[in-house]
Amino acid sequence: MNLAAKITTGVVVLVVGGLVALAAPAIASVQGSLSSWPIFQPTEQPAVEPGTAEDDAIGEDMIDELGDGYVYVGNGTAIPKNTPEGCEKPIWLHMGQTSARLNGDLADRGEREFAAGTVGLDGEGRIKTYTVAAGDALFAIGDRFCIANALTIATLNHTRTIQPGEVLLLHPDPTIPWVPYYNPVTAPAGYQQIPYQLAVEAMSAAAQAGDLDRMRDIFANELSGLFPDPAEAEVIAQALDVGDLDVLRQMFA
Repeated sequence: MNLAAKITTGVVVLVVGGLVALAAPAIASVQGSLSSWPIFQPTEQPAVEPGTAEDDAIGEDMIDELGDGYVYVGNGTAIPKNTPEGCEKPIWLHMGQTSARLNGDLADRGEREFAAGTVGLDGEGRIKTYTVAAGDALFAIGDRFCIANALTIATLNHTRTIQPGEVLLLHPDPTIPWVPYYNPVTAPAGYQQIPYQLAVEAMSAAAQAGDLDRMRDIFANELSGLFPDPAEAEVIAQALDVGDLDVLRQMFA
């Protein structure tokens, strides 16, 4: 049986430019899973849970079929080895419709040209954030931390460009929901995404500034009415009601 036949029904193997990825079917629910907060209900799950026996088995099958020139980075994704150059254990930022996760912890290979900013650590000493320095570029930031799909950092952080002094989230908490940047999950064809993106960017700036009142104002007057499905807006409304800025900073990184 070939690799595609071995993967669970409803999941498709994609091969694009030397990258093999597992695409999961669309998930109707948009609420994120926040295990310690009962206001959030479990939602979209990865096609295969990273680190499980099923995930490991899929990885072994993929490498058997693709050859040892590839390395498995979890959730049905294999990439060419040495991506970025010199990285034995590359990191992949997996983005779902309303979630984000890495396949492992980040390692800092040191300051370099176009990636001379500083790192921020979480309570367990793991790299969590990165403060952009003048002249920094995403490709070099990815190289510094062995993030193979570095351009996705911008999407995670609800921005198209990075600016000096900006604090980028590099290691998202997979238990906290992430608000889609380009358009809501249920947006119909022809959806006018610019007003939505501007409101999300304003929410992101207010979150980073720790201005909860400003976030509530933006949400009430600019963002909430832009969700075709009120249930999507309700997830944000509940988070704003609770008022935990650590959670909101990831939702609007």
